[in-house]
Amino acid sequence: MATECGGHLRECGAEPAVGVAAFPGASEVGLPSPPFTPAGPSAVRPRNRSKSSAARPQGDSRAVHAGIKSLYLTPSIKPESNLGIESMPSEMLIKVFSYLDAASLLAVGCVNRHFYHLANDNGIWLKIYSSCFQPKKTIWKMKSEQTETVSLGCAALHEREPGYWKKEYIFKQIAVVKSRVMQLVKPVDPYTGLPCKNKEAMKASGLSWIIVLKDKIGKEHVMEEANLSFKDTSVTILWHSTDWPCLDILSTLKLFGVIPLLPDQSRAGSKNGPRHRSLIAEYRLANLTEKSVEVGADKLVRLVYLNSGLVVGLWKVKNEIAFVMTSLHYHQLFERSTLGSATVKYALPPHKPLLDDVDPEYGLHDYSLHLDMHGRSCTYLCGTFKSLFCRKDDIADEYLKLTAVSLKDNTKHLPLIGTPGLSWETDVFKGNVKDCYVMDVTLLDEIGKPFWCFSAPVCMDLSSKASGLYDYMGHIYTTDYADSEGKVYVELVWLEETKEYFIVNLVLYLSTKKVNDWFGTNY
Repeated sequence: MATECGGHLRECGAEPAVGVAAFPGASEVGLPSPPFTPAGPSAVRPRNRSKSSAARPQGDSRAVHAGIKSLYLTPSIKPESNLGIESMPSEMLIKVFSYLDAASLLAVGCVNRHFYHLANDNGIWLKIYSSCFQPKKTIWKMKSEQTETVSLGCAALHEREPGYWKKEYIFKQIAVVKSRVMQLVKPVDPYTGLPCKNKEAMKASGLSWIIVLKDKIGKEHVMEEANLSFKDTSVTILWHSTDWPCLDILSTLKLFGVIPLLPDQSRAGSKNGPRHRSLIAEYRLANLTEKSVEVGADKLVRLVYLNSGLVVGLWKVKNEIAFVMTSLHYHQLFERSTLGSATVKYALPPHKPLLDDVDPEYGLHDYSLHLDMHGRSCTYLCGTFKSLFCRKDDIADEYLKLTAVSLKDNTKHLPLIGTPGLSWETDVFKGNVKDCYVMDVTLLDEIGKPFWCFSAPVCMDLSSKASGLYDYMGHIYTTDYADSEGKVYVELVWLEETKEYFIVNLVLYLSTKKVNDWFGTNY
């Protein structure tokens, strides 16, 4: 090899440098000639190079030859570093984007800033808009009742800012869905004061609910698959999975309402298109087992209650999440699930009280109560109580007392259908936590508007006192619920002979502040 290299360089009138073996045939392939030292007194003699090569280990010599060979074989032209779709001309990308549907086009716009501006092209979106809504402008003639429609052509493209037809298309689609939903929620149930077709309206809009678990390092875990159970005045949602994150690393849990932006997407049931999130509730999960209230348990799980009607089921053995359950009342549920943002909850519009200077007991009478008691899969009680009232003398401790079922009037005592229990399920197990149920309260004012509404899981506590009623001799159970607007007290008696529960006392306590704010009174 050394002889061939030396001969090649001698033909060029040069000697190779010290420790460098020339690559043969470099000039044949058009590569630059290897570095060399001109012949002369200072040139390195071949014997010195031979000695150096002999002294060097054979492995090092091969490494040097391989390195120099790769050096000469490397092209001097720099390779293109960006040969992907982003390097294509903008005109070609717009042509490619023109074959996408609306959902795919919105997704492409999220890739980077360049794609975002290209995906806002008015020509593409006007084509999509025209295929759905056919934009036309109408010219009215003064002497004729006929009209002439002129298609929006070049003027619609050049006179509008980029993204105009994209916004128009999205707003129009949202308006179409809203119009369809409003038609469904117009009929009102006279007993509940709520829309009759809530379930149909939610399905028409594609509304769903998700929970987002955030750990202490900021990573989010999204749970979407859920089982829904629709009742007269609420919907119960249960999320279960085999891939829950560890409870110790979680910091917050957020409940969102999710609605697709495009109606075609909602009908197809796709979850990959553009969707809008509306924050409904947020919970802190730090020290969950210490700060929360346990509402019940069975052999496998125990139920931990958080605020706003959310229950976390924990495995007894591992103390990890088994499922998450929440119950949402229909009152303004659609607004709360769609009109908020990803960080801010929907704020209810302020209520303007309707003043009445004639009635001295305005705001104290003609209430109507609709009560549902269910265990997610079955209903134990569904009843309506009308003409509830409170006298001024009965106002105590800043609460108005409304009695729906009295201990003294046994004609109004109500039996429950079945034994109360809250059913749950996971991918592997199913169960039922006894002495727990979901209570749905819908209280209407004297003109039939929802005054106080909630849906929350509650438990039945065994009372230490014995029944003082001659008709009911058995164990007494009580249920208590309280929030900022009022309290509910339920007393039940278990009849061993017939194996059923009877409600013998049902009382609502309304906050005077709530009443005064609603009616403009001063109780």
